[in-house]
Amino acid sequence: MVQDFHCTRCGHEGEFYRRGRICARCALREDLTAELVTRAAEPGPMRRLVDALCASDRPESILAWKRSPNVQALLRSLTTGETPMTHEGLDTLGYRHHVEHLRALLIHHGLLARRDPYLARFETWIRDKLAPLPRHVAQPVEQFATWHHLNRIRAKAAAGSPTHGPVHAAKQQITETIKFLTWLDTSHQRTAGTCTQQDVDAYLAAGPTTRHLIRTFFVFTRRTRLNTGIEIGHRTAQTSPTLAQDQRLAWLQELITGDSQSLPYRAAGVLLLLYAQPLVRVAALRTTDVETRDDGLHLRLGKHPTPVPAPFADLLAAHLNNRPNLNTGAGPDSPWLFPSTRAGQHLHPNTIMDRIRDLGVNLRGARNRALADLVTEVPPPLVADALGYSHQITYKHARASGEPWARYAGRGT
Repeated sequence: MVQDFHCTRCGHEGEFYRRGRICARCALREDLTAELVTRAAEPGPMRRLVDALCASDRPESILAWKRSPNVQALLRSLTTGETPMTHEGLDTLGYRHHVEHLRALLIHHGLLARRDPYLARFETWIRDKLAPLPRHVAQPVEQFATWHHLNRIRAKAAAGSPTHGPVHAAKQQITETIKFLTWLDTSHQRTAGTCTQQDVDAYLAAGPTTRHLIRTFFVFTRRTRLNTGIEIGHRTAQTSPTLAQDQRLAWLQELITGDSQSLPYRAAGVLLLLYAQPLVRVAALRTTDVETRDDGLHLRLGKHPTPVPAPFADLLAAHLNNRPNLNTGAGPDSPWLFPSTRAGQHLHPNTIMDRIRDLGVNLRGARNRALADLVTEVPPPLVADALGYSHQITYKHARASGEPWARYAGRGT
């Protein structure tokens, strides 16, 4: 006897999910309609939410996801209207994995406007950081955080540039500024406007090198005329970590031919070791940055596409054709070269960093070695334009390498 495996509701052929001979997608829609739409004060938004959740390529994963007590509580609060289905409403629930997963789905399906997640969390972080401070300490920090950092990061977000790195750096500078102004207030009863060069020098001399991050704050106070009497010079690191060339080549061979990591992380690691790409930038690459031409693959990292040499070209092509996480809410149309499990987003840079570090690769040392080798073979301006670096950075590495390219005729152009 031939058994019929077509869903009695939608006609999809496949495994039945429950009695009544219905598929997982129809079971999901049945459950969500009963739990959300029929109980909602305003059914319209809930119907759109149900459509978004049922659009997943793997409805079984949504059925499993919504069994979580936290998810059930979240969906109930949206249904009753206790939590508005807006960014501001979800923000009141704090940064929690199930909330951010739902937010990503809502953004991906057009139910919420797109926004930069790092920028949004940074704005909340600033408010929380300033809340316990006395007003005379908080006010200059708030001005510094808003006028210097927030305005700059908002401009980056509006232009579509990565903001993870700038937000991280801004948090470090703001945190160190708060530490200094708190010390200044409690030890000397002075403020940002009345502190002296002697105060700053004593503070820097008595603590770790991270204290030098307050330099940007005093650049800001000079520009805003809050305090024009403080000078803090640029701090130059005494040492710069680097890999030996044989270590770099060994890691390249392992990542291209070995099995120490899964394919996506091997490809990401090669981009670090071969092209000196920071992993923050690697995570944000799009599929459109990889171009297939008659003469092979090209990768756009800077002003113009760069050829991808064999055998990395084969590895990159294999990854491009087998990207993971496409059966989640993101679907097969994800634009990211390294898509996340969260709809519409790429892998978090820290996820890639942790996987490459777990192998034993010194990330900064790998990038420094790759840049040093590249500028010994190619004029620094060409390296900068091809890989998305500034000319100043590539000249710095050329000088450190002691190569004649450091005196290249095009220097400074």
